[in-house]
Formats: sequence, C-alpha cells, structure tokens
Amino acid sequence: MGEATIPAGMNENLYALLASRFAGAASSVCLELEDGRRFTYAEVEAESARFANLLASLGLKRGDRVAVQVEKSAEAIFLYLGCLRAGFVYLPLNTAYQVAEISHFVHDAEPAAAFCRPESRASFSGVAHTLSLGDARSQSTSFSTVTSAASDLACIVYTSGTTGRAKGAMLTHRNLSSNALALHAYWQFRPNDVLLHALPIFHVHGLFVALHTALLNASRILLLPRFDAGPVMRLLPRSTVFMGVPTYYVRLLGEPEFDADMCSGMRLFVSGSAPLAADTLREFHARTGHTILERYGMTETGMNTSNPYEGERRPGTVGFPLPGIEVRVAGPGDAPVGAGGIGQIQVKGPNVMPGYWRLPERNKEEFTADGFFRTGDLGRFDEDGYLSIVGREKDLVISGGYNIYPKEIEMVLDELPGVAESAAFGVPHADFGEALMVAVVPRPGAQLSEQQVIGHVKGKLANFKVPKRVVFLQELPRNTMGKVLKNELRAAHGGAKPAA
Repeated sequence: MGEATIPAGMNENLYALLASRFAGAASSVCLELEDGRRFTYAEVEAESARFANLLASLGLKRGDRVAVQVEKSAEAIFLYLGCLRAGFVYLPLNTAYQVAEISHFVHDAEPAAAFCRPESRASFSGVAHTLSLGDARSQSTSFSTVTSAASDLACIVYTSGTTGRAKGAMLTHRNLSSNALALHAYWQFRPNDVLLHALPIFHVHGLFVALHTALLNASRILLLPRFDAGPVMRLLPRSTVFMGVPTYYVRLLGEPEFDADMCSGMRLFVSGSAPLAADTLREFHARTGHTILERYGMTETGMNTSNPYEGERRPGTVGFPLPGIEVRVAGPGDAPVGAGGIGQIQVKGPNVMPGYWRLPERNKEEFTADGFFRTGDLGRFDEDGYLSIVGREKDLVISGGYNIYPKEIEMVLDELPGVAESAAFGVPHADFGEALMVAVVPRPGAQLSEQQVIGHVKGKLANFKVPKRVVFLQELPRNTMGKVLKNELRAAHGGAKPAA
C-alpha cells in the first residue's frame, strides 16, 4: 500500500482536503450530540465559515496564532475548522491548564486572539482579542478557504512538558494531511462508518487522529463531551469505530453489562497515547471478540506505526511503520540496530514536524544528520518487523552500570496475580547510582507484599533487574491522555530508602 497524497494542483490547506470529501455528503449528518442536536456536513461548512469570518474581521495576519481553551463541543470543532480555513495557526490548550501554565503559552506563542471560557478571560489578558464561542453567531456563513502551501503552519501543539517547560510542536498542513490520509487508508475506512468520539480535542489523538479520519470519510460522528462508560456503552451499538486511551478500555471491562452484543456492529477499536497492557487486550478479546488495534505516535509526528488492520495484532507491540513513513531503531552514532536490539526510535516522513516553535538550537539536536527525528522513545523490532516500545530514554534506569528498561519490568509485574498495573522507575542510590523501584496498584481485594513482588521478578529476570523497593498505590499518577507521570513518582518516592 503506497503513501496517500493530495491531488496535484489542489489547495494544500488541510481544510480544502477535508472539504473535498464533504461535497457528496452535504445533507448527511456530520456531528450528532448527546443533547440531540445534529449538524449536517453543509451546516458544518456554514458554521465553520462564521468562525473564519470572525477571525478575518479582527485584522489578524496570515500565520497569526489563535489560542483555544474551551470545553469540547460542536462549536469548538467549528472554530478549529474555521481557523484552518482562514489561514491562521490553531493553538489548542488543555482545559485543565491553570494561570501560570497559560501565561507561559501566551508569552511563548504570542497569540493574536484567544477563545476561552468567561471565567478564564483574565488568564489571557495579554492577548489583543479575547473571545467566546458565541461571538461568531452574527457572521456570514460563506467563506472562501485561504490557499495554503503544504509547508504553512496549521497548528502548534504544546507537548505535555513532564520535564521542564512545554515545547510547541509546529505542525504544517502537509504534516496533518499526509497522516490523515495514511490512517484513513491503513485502517480501511468505509462509507457507512460511524465514529464514537469520546476523546478530548485539545490533544493529537482526539483532534487529529479521530476527527480527521472521520471527516475525510464524511462519516457520522457521535460526539460525547468526555469519556463515561455509560453513554459509550449506550452508543456502541450505533457505532463502527471507537478510539480511546487504555484507561477507557479498562473502565469498559469493569462494567458487568459490557459484552459482545454491544460491540456486534463494531469494526475497529483503536488504542493509543499510552501503552496498552497485554492482559487488557486479551481480556477485551475474550469479552467482545474484538482485538484492539494499538498504534504509536506522538505530538511531534502524528502517527508513526500501527498494528495491521488485517493480520495479527500482536500484544505488546505497536505494529509496523505506516506507508510513507520510515522508522528505525538506532544505537550510538545513529546507526540502525538489528532485530531484537534496543535503541532510540527515530522517524522520518511527511508527518514529522519541521521543529519546535522558537527553539532553533533545540531543533538542531532533535534531528539526525540524515533527517530523522529523535523521538526519545526506546524500542526494538522483532524478527517479523513488529515494533515494541520499551520506554523513554529519560526513564532508562542505569543501576550499577547496567541498563534497565522499565517496560520489561512492568510486563513481568503485570503477570503477577493481583497486580492491576505497575510502573518501574529509578531513584538515587549511593552505591548503584540509581536503584530500581516499582509502584504497584493491586487489584481490588488482592493481598500483595513487597517480598512477594520482589520474589516474582527475581524468579523471572536477572538479579540486577530486581527492584530494590516496592510501593503500593491506589492509582498511578497520569496526565490527561493516560501516560504515567514517572517524574511525579520519582519526586514522591525518590527519598524512600531502598532495601539493601
């Protein structure tokens, strides 16, 4: 399957690509909301034009940034599409961000306009135009989409910033269009597909992966304001595609009423944004007959790899490179390592950002001499070409001179009866430099001891990989998209005295 491309001579604005798929679906429902409201594709075009006209009326210059911190809604999607149409740069912000965080984004990105909730206006006081979603109502429903080059910026998405200040990943129209086309083809979207959308839309997963593929397909989108197992189970029988983070699938499996009948019309379940436990994948298949498709991506690149739509979806892996994208596992000197070898995952393709916003020196470090982006993730290819993620470089634990990959420890721990989930991380140690600790979340009713956990690992792995200390938690700290915040674990437990 070759790389999907935009037709020659076409306006390379992402919205122009999406709108080319709307033409034959003008009267079809695009968005269906929990409150019963529905918007056809013709109405989506009209409503997004209102926002494009509003932004254009403010006197913004092409390429100006538009910061957005609003709740998920149909109007928020109209705003996103309108911003693309008008040739401005969309800057989505997590709705949980507080004043100090917003201040950093405003200072760094210098948005010309901001859309926010009324109670958050003070946080955007330095922005020339502070607006709400209702301000577009009086605008015209006609707008001629601005012609954009493939290299023009479409969005700046700030990374989670788990270490240091968040960085703005610059994403072009080509980055977003190429990735949407690749996923749409690879996941074999069909004319009758219906997407159940429960993800937030300030993040790559919900805004780009889910929304773009559905819009390219002119699909009906059942739009939930957030994930909640009840509404999701109610809407699954009307859906064919669902995308979620691993936590969503764990929560569904925790519902006694969740069964195969609810999923009988489903075609595809996708998981991403955090590692999917092999046990969750197996339990989900046993309960529903469906094998969740796990993929791998990041803010800076969009999606890089995916387990196959047809063929084995291998537990613990994120599949193969997507068409048109090169992925390699590299060792010292950026030299590729063979199957089974662990190294840094590096990516090259039309999906990869040109760099971080206003960080030219950092950008020189982030790309190799031959143009590959250094993801900071560690991985390995198996003999069949499936890629596995073994952790982040910054999470690598070096104890007594030995490299310990947290994912390997976590996979062994998750096999222990009574363990719901686990996280391995390094803490300072006077003799070893770093000592391996693990945080374990027991299953309800399970009785686990530190000695039992350590003994289980000791029976499976080399002695240097055995944790020095175990802490038991009710839950692991996570960000909005489900990634475990190991920096918080290190901060909270770094002073705990490891066992000898």
